[in-house]
Amino acid sequence: MVDIKKTAEALNLFLRPQSHPVAVRMCKPSEELPEKARLPKRDLGISVPVCQGLAMARRYGWTVAVGKEDQVCPHGHAVMGFVPKELYADGVLAEATGVGKKEEFARGAKALTTLQYGKYRYLLVAPLEKAGFEPHLIMFFGNPAQIARLVQALTFKSGELLHFVAGGGRACSVFIARTMLTDECQVVLAGAGDRYFALTQDHEMAFTIPVSRAEEVVAGLEMSHRAGLRYPTPSWLRFEGQLPPAYYKFSDLLLQEGRNREKRPR
Repeated sequence: MVDIKKTAEALNLFLRPQSHPVAVRMCKPSEELPEKARLPKRDLGISVPVCQGLAMARRYGWTVAVGKEDQVCPHGHAVMGFVPKELYADGVLAEATGVGKKEEFARGAKALTTLQYGKYRYLLVAPLEKAGFEPHLIMFFGNPAQIARLVQALTFKSGELLHFVAGGGRACSVFIARTMLTDECQVVLAGAGDRYFALTQDHEMAFTIPVSRAEEVVAGLEMSHRAGLRYPTPSWLRFEGQLPPAYYKFSDLLLQEGRNREKRPR
């Protein structure tokens, strides 16, 4: 099991996030949920998209479990494996409910990475430093400079490029399913649902880390920090600015008058 505490400390130390890094686990039907886990339908009286459940953990610091009964987004049902992918991806139901034309919807839907139908019962999320379970992956939201530091950390030693996908929407597919099934880190652009319902801000994007790569990322953060890569990015300030010509004249006169006063008898 990865050292969750050390990983959380490293992310907070080197990246200074504005919201909690989040531990994410997909729970099988046989697994018991933590006693303190909130289920949106049972405990809040609402149904939520997957992205909104994730936001509750990173914004509120809650432990949240989202099951089929808690989940209201059709994309999330397919991505989590709560319904068979073919029911979603052929586009018939999408067209019948006015979501989109069958063929157009099917093209995008079939390209989504989804989890196996029926394999998992709940999405379980919690702030990384408070997670009382072993996560499948870690999710970090930040600005482009913070995400760049994570990419630098991952590639610092190996020099290999990071490969990821972007579809402009249905980001839960990349957040969770693609990260788990490829066992590779992902840079994720927030989609419309993330902005509408999870309140992801314009300056935010995400980075996901399979738990198997967490120690590698932490080591990369430490090494690249020692090499001079930092967040916030240090500014180069050892230069002389070019002020308006009148300022130089004004400054010279001030200094000259100051020297003249010092020479006068007191």
